[in-house]
Amino acid sequence: MNTPHPTMEPAAIARAERRAETRQRLAEGTYDLLVVGGGILGTSVAWHAAQSGLRVAMVDAGDFAGATSSASSKLVHGGLRYLQTGAVRLVAENHHERRVLARDVAPHLVNPLTFYLPVYRGGPHGAAKLGAGVFAYSALSAFGDGVGRVISPARAAARVPALRTENLRAVAVYGDHQMNDARVAVMTVRAAVDAGATVLNHAAVVGLRKTAGRVTGAELRDGLDGTEFGVDARLVLNATGPWVDHLRRLEDPGAAPSVRLSKGVHVVLRRSAPWPVALATPVDRYRITFALPWEDQLLLGTTDETYEGDPAEVAATEADIAQILDEAGRSVRDEQLNRDLLTYSFAGLRVLPGGPGEVASAKRETVVTEGRGGMLSVAGGKWTTYRHIGRTVLRELAKLPGAPLGDAMEPVSDLVRRVPLPGVAQPNAVAHRLLADPDVGPLLGPATATHLARHYGSLALEIAELVRRDRSLGERVHPEGPEIVAQLVHARDREWAETVDDMLRRRTTLTVRGLDTPEVRSRVAEVLGDAG
Repeated sequence: MNTPHPTMEPAAIARAERRAETRQRLAEGTYDLLVVGGGILGTSVAWHAAQSGLRVAMVDAGDFAGATSSASSKLVHGGLRYLQTGAVRLVAENHHERRVLARDVAPHLVNPLTFYLPVYRGGPHGAAKLGAGVFAYSALSAFGDGVGRVISPARAAARVPALRTENLRAVAVYGDHQMNDARVAVMTVRAAVDAGATVLNHAAVVGLRKTAGRVTGAELRDGLDGTEFGVDARLVLNATGPWVDHLRRLEDPGAAPSVRLSKGVHVVLRRSAPWPVALATPVDRYRITFALPWEDQLLLGTTDETYEGDPAEVAATEADIAQILDEAGRSVRDEQLNRDLLTYSFAGLRVLPGGPGEVASAKRETVVTEGRGGMLSVAGGKWTTYRHIGRTVLRELAKLPGAPLGDAMEPVSDLVRRVPLPGVAQPNAVAHRLLADPDVGPLLGPATATHLARHYGSLALEIAELVRRDRSLGERVHPEGPEIVAQLVHARDREWAETVDDMLRRRTTLTVRGLDTPEVRSRVAEVLGDAG
């Protein structure tokens, strides 16, 4: 077992000791379930399995939600485009999950968002068709977001002056929700840990343990200090996303490919004007280009192209960025799309079922396979239904030989359908409470108080307590962003942030705001204890 170097900073020593303790728990215990992969699927399964009474371990080679799961379009939605394929039941189920997330599970993290769907002359869909579509869409959500309708170009442009009105015939209006995907992932990890799970990020599987031909654990290497250790488990779940087939080949070198990958790129721009609604503009029969208000920025995307390279090397290219800006220009005026406004771009990989045809028209469904060694592999799915997928995977696990709960697993998992994520609260009430606190309110100010409330819910009070103890932690990390130093300390001590990128890209919004400067990185490294 590696020990911290005596010249390390106290914060780094504490982090190293916590990781060593976690590795020891993983190595010395025997778990009912080992989840490999801490993205959408892995975190959901770990959460639900721990809530169901199983002894659960979860590991990830990188950070939690460090790949595909933090590279989404940030939407919690019913899937309007699924209606054109007749998938009415699927849309209704998506709407149900969306409403439960927004109302019961994560009202502090999932926010309502109005969508405008502009109809241009010569576009792939007519006004009458889209008007009927958004009405049916809202009906399937029990009109919980109002009635889908069609409004005039003049009325839409009055709300969104940046909307391009040349050849605009009408605008369809409907409602969905939005989130910060990385924050939802971190809160789900915390929920799993609160329920008893043991988790470790930056720990890669380098081999599988087998007993009588069945997979019964994994060999791992700590990506931060190189320590090697193993985990024993009665069942192993492969939820590694784009790497799902890589792990399947560790189980069976002859395993045939089970999925294909589609690259999706997004671009983030500074907003030069108010942006109160989202634009969803049809590009063709299957694809829509989004212009979304998100984290005080403008989020544009996405692409949908076959990807066959190394998942670790996926990145937004200049061609991708040019395509996104060009497609956004169908409905957004040029002055909003100036390259000087670009703050960030990111790429992720959708995991789709294998088969013929273009990836843009492929079904967005979950792929579940059982290997010859009994390892269950699961890939695909979407954030909106991530809790439902977690329960579905539990039922599949219950069917495997040696399942810890067997037939009892399904009814037990039903008990946690509406268990909220940590911090559940109404953000406005939390922000008011923070500002009303005479010790911290004046130091935080309205922008930071609102930001904390909408990213942590009632857990923002933990951050406020740090500020109360040390007022220097109430300082802004960057003067142009709402984040304060106390968030960095909280991320280090309570949210498994181990690297500067963990902090800047997934625990805070500093990178997406274009505030990932050398000075900011140095300050984050200092909090981590890695400075110097």
